[in-house]
Amino acid sequence: MTGYSDLAERLRARGARAVALQFPAGLKRKAGVIAQFLKEQGFEVIVSGDPCYGACDLARETLGYADVLVHFGHTPLGDPDPRVIFEPYRVDFDPEILKNAIPCLKATRVGLVTTAQHLHLLDAMKTVLAAIGVEAVTTRGTRGCGEGQVLGCSFGAARVIGTEEILYVGTGVFHPLGVQLATGLRVVALDPFTGEVQEVNAEKFLRRRHALIEKARSADQFGLLVSTKTGQERYEMARGMAARCSRAILILMREISPEELVNLGFPAYVNFACPRLAYDDQVRFPAPVLTPQEFSILLGECLFSDYRIDELT
Repeated sequence: MTGYSDLAERLRARGARAVALQFPAGLKRKAGVIAQFLKEQGFEVIVSGDPCYGACDLARETLGYADVLVHFGHTPLGDPDPRVIFEPYRVDFDPEILKNAIPCLKATRVGLVTTAQHLHLLDAMKTVLAAIGVEAVTTRGTRGCGEGQVLGCSFGAARVIGTEEILYVGTGVFHPLGVQLATGLRVVALDPFTGEVQEVNAEKFLRRRHALIEKARSADQFGLLVSTKTGQERYEMARGMAARCSRAILILMREISPEELVNLGFPAYVNFACPRLAYDDQVRFPAPVLTPQEFSILLGECLFSDYRIDELT
């Protein structure tokens, strides 16, 4: 565990004795090994076993039992709590793989975005593209994101002035889809591990969301789901929308789950928590779960043709 010796030194420099560790789902299996290492270094260690969806979902309650919370895998949002250490999780790949994207790119000047685990390779990616005649431009993201970094709930780094095309480097389809819907630009997605390249097409996604809005239209009541997590809370937005719809009821929740929505029994919901809940988990929910913008479309306040992905700012 030599890779975490530096973390142990930083904890000692803070005078920490008791340390809490928090991991997102993809890293949770590393909890036991890292906890054991820190314990052997003389620290009292607590692992948060609750679900974790990002830096917006810090296990602050553990600070009642520990001097420091170490949050793995995400970058800080806004002004971080000095009692929290954000420990990056870097994932390497060969930057030469970006050459695979060249046949799909139509522009010689493109915006370049990626996720937190690949940010350390950003300059190397730019160098590879420059060597084959493509200028890659980056800008700093919103919500405390680094240069070129997008989140599943924030695509500010994709709003690169003077470009008409974005190259997304990373796995999965949600991030590049979000980039396309947030910017309206052409988006090419490259998986750096498989080398697969594809142009993002949001048509199928938009058809599903339109059908969901229409399904919710017949609801006689809407539950407006407001998260109490500090990084996800959009109470004032929800309160404003509730005032504009007599059928809307505010619901405060920490953890939004299919089981609890069944128990609440509303025929439709509007999600003011993590935007990805409405997108990723819709198939698990017992009723339509709309985004705030989709609810505005249902209320006739805006048009579906102006659809944009839900973001936190």
